Amino acid sequence: MTDALLAGTDFWTLATLLGLGAVTVLTRCFFFISSQPWKLPAWVSRGLQYAPVAALAAVVVPEVVLSQGQWVGTWADARIFGAAAGVAVFFWRRSTLATIVVGMAVYLPLRLGLGW
Repeated sequence: MTDALLAGTDFWTLATLLGLGAVTVLTRCFFFISSQPWKLPAWVSRGLQYAPVAALAAVVVPEVVLSQGQWVGTWADARIFGAAAGVAVFFWRRSTLATIVVGMAVYLPLRLGLGW
């Protein structure tokens, strides 16, 4: 099996794969190599607090407002109502679990029941 894989692989492909592996291991272990604790500046710590929200928005927003690469052209789309309900509950209760539960409780009946 490995002979068949290596037969069509040139030097630059192998060098690239080994280089990427080395960079990955080095960057993931970088904080463990040092013997002294790392102290991030306050502005970096504050910025990292927003990373999960930004990542979630980057994944969810295009899914809600786009359909096959085009803007959603109709109000009869369950994603819009599910997202609106989830946002409203989040601002009311400030609970991530409640946001997900209510958003899906609105989305699923519209999607499965009405076929939106």
